[in-house]
Amino acid sequence: MVDTAKIRDLAEWLMDGARSAATPVQMMAECCERLVAAGAPIWRVGVFVRTLHPEIFGRSFIWRRGGEVETGTVGFDFLDSPAFKQSPLAIVVTDGVEVRADPFSAASEGFPILMDLRAEGVTDYLALPMTFMDRTAHASSWTTTRPGGFTDDEVDAFRSLMPALSRYTEIVSLRRTAAMLLDTYVGNRAGERILGGQIRRGHTDTMNAAIWLSDLRGFTPLSDRLPAETVVEILNHYFDCQVAAIRSHGGEVLKFMGDGLLAVFPMAEQDGDEETVCGRALEAARQSRASVDALEYRVGDATERFRFGVALHVGQLLYGNIGGADRLDFTCIGPAVNLAARLEKIASRLKRTVVASEAFARVCAGGWADLGAFPIAGFASEQRVFGLQDEAA
Repeated sequence: MVDTAKIRDLAEWLMDGARSAATPVQMMAECCERLVAAGAPIWRVGVFVRTLHPEIFGRSFIWRRGGEVETGTVGFDFLDSPAFKQSPLAIVVTDGVEVRADPFSAASEGFPILMDLRAEGVTDYLALPMTFMDRTAHASSWTTTRPGGFTDDEVDAFRSLMPALSRYTEIVSLRRTAAMLLDTYVGNRAGERILGGQIRRGHTDTMNAAIWLSDLRGFTPLSDRLPAETVVEILNHYFDCQVAAIRSHGGEVLKFMGDGLLAVFPMAEQDGDEETVCGRALEAARQSRASVDALEYRVGDATERFRFGVALHVGQLLYGNIGGADRLDFTCIGPAVNLAARLEKIASRLKRTVVASEAFARVCAGGWADLGAFPIAGFASEQRVFGLQDEAA
């Protein structure tokens, strides 16, 4: 028999934020262990939470008795898959109702997951909705291998936990969503600072970084002769060629500006010195160049090919909140950013893909050709510009 007093204590623990568990995974493990201690004959417990993410439809947490909590994600294509359409969870998250099934009954044979659980000896399956405050339904599933399945008291105990489990899950999901959206739209570094309370206008910090500024060659005529939907799709493929390389080499994308991209490779939070960080930025530029060179897009009978330019500089910049009173942008400004922008225009004029300032080429030595000194608007003296030697031909 399930201990109702321990079930009440568990519900209160969840409502209080499951403070002894530092992470959702730890919460899941402790919650299930406390249920076992309360006499619940659970064998496998799952929680599925829908997310607000451009690529991830939902996250799953699965506990098995005697094992570790397993986590996973599914993309939006999961919605059209037989695994979802023929799952009891589809009924729960779509209609917000509970589903109970005997895996050994004929009625369960239309659900592949129940057949898998039958093979593992599961005798009872219960799926309960977790309803958030916006009325969206998420799901939990409860199984046992005990002959005869769950008793009515045990099912009532699981139902009694749903409000507390839903509130805990919703709060954690909202915090994760906030962090994820900030990471997606302003970058990880900025997102962490915003969540940490750095939200006042004019609140800026000084940062030393390698600076990346790039754009797509011929974007204006491309936009003029192709449908807007096609241009957007091309831009997404084009940015994919750069973002993966930037992030894998320790950089952070700050802003997309039409076909332009602004990124930084911070010095203070990188392993290694200035030369190492600039070397990573250069390697990201080489990788992006190869990816853009290989990019093809079919439009009718024609195949579009693309070229881009990237300017690299290193220096000090201001990083923080800039904008109107109630509409702010977390970005970076300063002469170093301005110089990178001017260098990118010179790269276009010289038909070069990768160019660098003298400061960057001096730090990241080797493989550069001196392209000459150029007058730069806003700067008192001419600036020397360097290009990669392997582009000389």
